[in-house]
Amino acid sequence: MSSQTIYALASAGGRAGIAVVRVSGPQASAALTALAATGGRQAVALPRKAIRAAINEPSTSERIDDGLVIWFPAPGSFTGEDVAEFHLHGGPAVISGVLEALAAMAGLRMATPGEFTRRAFENGKMDLTAAEGLADLIEAETSAQRKQALRQLEGELGRLYEDWRQRLLAALAHGEAGIDFSDEDLPAGIEVEARKDVADLERDLAGHLKDGRRGERLRGGFQIAIIGPPNAGKSSLLNQLARRDAAIVSETAGTTRDVIEVHLDLGGYPVTVADTAGLRDVGEDEKIEAEGIRRARAHAVDADLRLAVFDGQSWPEADAATMALVDASAIVVINKCDLSPLPLRPEINGQPALAISALTGDGIEALLAAVADRISGLMSASASPAPALTRTRHREALEECRAALGRFLAAGPGTGMPELAAEDLRLAARALGRITGRVDVDDVLEVIFRDFCIGK
Repeated sequence: MSSQTIYALASAGGRAGIAVVRVSGPQASAALTALAATGGRQAVALPRKAIRAAINEPSTSERIDDGLVIWFPAPGSFTGEDVAEFHLHGGPAVISGVLEALAAMAGLRMATPGEFTRRAFENGKMDLTAAEGLADLIEAETSAQRKQALRQLEGELGRLYEDWRQRLLAALAHGEAGIDFSDEDLPAGIEVEARKDVADLERDLAGHLKDGRRGERLRGGFQIAIIGPPNAGKSSLLNQLARRDAAIVSETAGTTRDVIEVHLDLGGYPVTVADTAGLRDVGEDEKIEAEGIRRARAHAVDADLRLAVFDGQSWPEADAATMALVDASAIVVINKCDLSPLPLRPEINGQPALAISALTGDGIEALLAAVADRISGLMSASASPAPALTRTRHREALEECRAALGRFLAAGPGTGMPELAAEDLRLAARALGRITGRVDVDDVLEVIFRDFCIGK
């Protein structure tokens, strides 16, 4: 528990119907007593009960607001410390009045960004993955992001990694026992059993890492690049998808020089759609457009999905530069179907084409449905009952853990170097512990004494 008491506005800034000011630490009770009064007397704080109270400036007894106060005694609070909450009317004057009153109290200071959540972690109320899930939940813009963040906040990812860490600690404890207590009467076959457990865990890790980065994609958003030749209607399509004039539309070739992005919610998934420069050959004096084309190609390569747009008026003569980028990661779109009839089942490079009119909106709903289906397929292709890893740091730590397990397994039994083998397991367990924030060397000794009762 921290010796300092912190306070901050816990709700969003600006005018609102309700604002919440949170206080956490040893002086939280004193802050509540100093500011809140009921019936002319200091408010009696009942744990986890909302009490209507007058909120006053302590030194002058001037009324600041009429609101609610809630008292959360330690350890049954968000931070694990004593916490007081003031539920106020959300006007700027009310908020500033309460914050100024708290600032004038001895032993209180303004919280730094994320400090309440950090204290919750330090006091064992959540692990690091849950804290990250909370941050993702606050930032979630779509239903799919919300669901993923909630699973992580509720501890699914942390429990999975902690279970793996405990399995590693058990294997390590057996190895340590063979080294440090070789003269004891230990069960036979300890090393064989430990190696089997490590091999099973390594397979679980490999399957978890082979997830198509679905969790990271969902958290950061799917990247879609609109590519095609000049004047194929890419900017008009972007405007149709965004339902606003996000890009300039012109008959002049090369109007789009830079990448223009809009953010959409498609079927609950976050999507960033990028309109790119038209793909064509330009002269050496067209340096700005050439840079735009280079960026367009880079976006096309990096995107999760490409919308390859062709001009229906020039069909079936398709642009070669765009055709080269049509593969299984592309949806072929033939624009201007209102001006030119198309064959019943057009396709390019084996990919079926959708006919649309970016001018009238014909075919746009079918295109959106195709995009949503493709994204859903990307999410479900490697989906498993286990929660998805959502951050690069998780993946890096898991790769480090897997590499250490691989070294342990590659060494083979009976190598004569049990200390090195144990060190690989120790490094693997440490890598997993860094994800959740639970790294404790004493855990190994605890497992040894629990399993083998050495020293009784």
